[in-house]
Amino acid sequence: MTDIAPTGYDVIHGYLRSLDSSPGVYRMLDADSRVLYVGKARNLKARVSNYSRPGPHSPRIGRMISETASMMFLTTRTETEALLLEQNLIKQLKPRYNVLLRDDKSFPNILVTGDHDFPMIRKHRGAKSQKGNYYGPFAGAGAVNRTLSQLQRVFLLRNCSDSDFETRTRPCLQYQIKRCSGPCCGMISKADYALSVKEAENFLQGRTKGIQEALAAQMQAASEEMLFERAAALRDRIKALTQVQSAQGINPQNTAEADVIALHTDGGQACVQVFFIRANQNWGNHDYYPRISGDEDMAEVMEAFVGQFYAGREPPRMLILSHGLDNDDLMADALAEKAGRKVEIAIPQRGEKAELVQNALRNARESLARKMSETATQSRLLKGLAKAFDLPKVPQRIEVYDNSHIQGAHAVGAMVVAGPDGFDKNQYRKFNIRGEDLTPGDDFGMMKEVLTRRFQRLIKEDPDRTQGTWPDLLLIDGGAGQVSAVRQIMDELGVSDIPMVGVAKGLDRDAGKEEFYRTGKPVMALRHNDPVLYFIQRMRDEVHRFAIGTHRAKRSKAIGATPLDDVPGVGATRKRALLAHFGSAKAVARANLADLKAVNGVSANMAQVIYDYFHDQG
Repeated sequence: MTDIAPTGYDVIHGYLRSLDSSPGVYRMLDADSRVLYVGKARNLKARVSNYSRPGPHSPRIGRMISETASMMFLTTRTETEALLLEQNLIKQLKPRYNVLLRDDKSFPNILVTGDHDFPMIRKHRGAKSQKGNYYGPFAGAGAVNRTLSQLQRVFLLRNCSDSDFETRTRPCLQYQIKRCSGPCCGMISKADYALSVKEAENFLQGRTKGIQEALAAQMQAASEEMLFERAAALRDRIKALTQVQSAQGINPQNTAEADVIALHTDGGQACVQVFFIRANQNWGNHDYYPRISGDEDMAEVMEAFVGQFYAGREPPRMLILSHGLDNDDLMADALAEKAGRKVEIAIPQRGEKAELVQNALRNARESLARKMSETATQSRLLKGLAKAFDLPKVPQRIEVYDNSHIQGAHAVGAMVVAGPDGFDKNQYRKFNIRGEDLTPGDDFGMMKEVLTRRFQRLIKEDPDRTQGTWPDLLLIDGGAGQVSAVRQIMDELGVSDIPMVGVAKGLDRDAGKEEFYRTGKPVMALRHNDPVLYFIQRMRDEVHRFAIGTHRAKRSKAIGATPLDDVPGVGATRKRALLAHFGSAKAVARANLADLKAVNGVSANMAQVIYDYFHDQG
């Protein structure tokens, strides 16, 4: 008979003898050594003693204690270190009983490049490794794209790549529609373009009044000189500047840089709205739905959100919160240590900042109401799906697969995920098809590679299927042949218990006449007005969209690539110089050593590297 590991108060009490009053982080683990909870403590012994005896614990804490079979401890020098370590461990381990921020996307910035005589302005996401000035964050791609579009109309800055800039011989369409000043073809001087760049950066820093006054003065002067076409162009730029300001909504006068964070809970669910205020401008908002159990107090949820939200991003100079934190002083110190400067935390009661919080709270309340309504609808669809296909349980995670290629070229696989909250875009995955022995256009071979890579990784990372990453249902685009092939692949991987359904378009290949194939069962169809059918169509269309978009991105990247990309030591600047000097990558490959040495910015050693690379290629 297998011994059952003891759990609960007595186990926790046994650790008290070895603990002192140091600050630190503790982990509570179940009988299978899975982390149940991660917490911080100013005094580890005092905190753990609270769990070691029956008391007025919430239902969540009571369940957690009853499942605790062991604990782990890490002491820290300061309470601030304990807070930072706690949030990093929560993000890494995703414990069941912690408040958990599920959506951890990065936010885009606007980049004004700094490595060119005529800087470009563009959207940037990721590490800030390119030389230039970054402005943001913006709440999402929509917010930054709208701002970029208006900025181009106002300041006429280029958004073309450096290689396009160097090779263009006449102005492009952007110049014709008055969204670029045409620096590639000498339509504007370097000094005048630099002035436009400075004005754009002034706008992004919140100094807009002087820009509008300068444009108005130029328009008046042009009108007086009867240069009516120029005056009309300046009028359009002023109008565009006004539009971008009005599109930003609330623009606080006394709050230059802050994140406004508002929390609303209802029915055991939570929504957090974050508004990004930079340069006295509203740069958009984003809603989050952290995982809660429903018995946490608002301060606990807010503190967990703030800690996890800024674990991977730089905090602004001020956080304006709707609810206080359990340890606001500690959080301010932790964020200041991360940012390398002071970070203020405010819970305003009146004035402009309070109005910002109320606006964010209203958005949080409305967003959560919509989310709860959508979740109820999604729940009914999942139950209908389980009933229609005789699934053993209502699926919580559906994975849909598709391939995209053109006659086998630039082949990619795609996976989208749907569940109780609809499409989970953070879980989407792209697969660059690597199989060199595949016949071009071999869809079965591509699907085998995708599924093999996907499930081998699942078997390695989550063999016990406890992390919610295993699918309850696979949807395959295809009929009986595809389903049979996928079943064979899954059997070879030792994963034969996951239901799968093949979706084929039927005889007329019309939407609404889909046929569904399952292993060992007859082909079936759904009523043309069945909501479950529409749900399946949406999932199939979504995976098509994602696969085609991934394929196009890969194809576009390949088209824009040149052999120079693979030469060691040749970066963007040297590549631009070589193309400007020789006109094409082929000409660079044919060039002799003396000609390579004559290129501005290419040293004798670098010229030798380039020459050897192309001539060693045969």
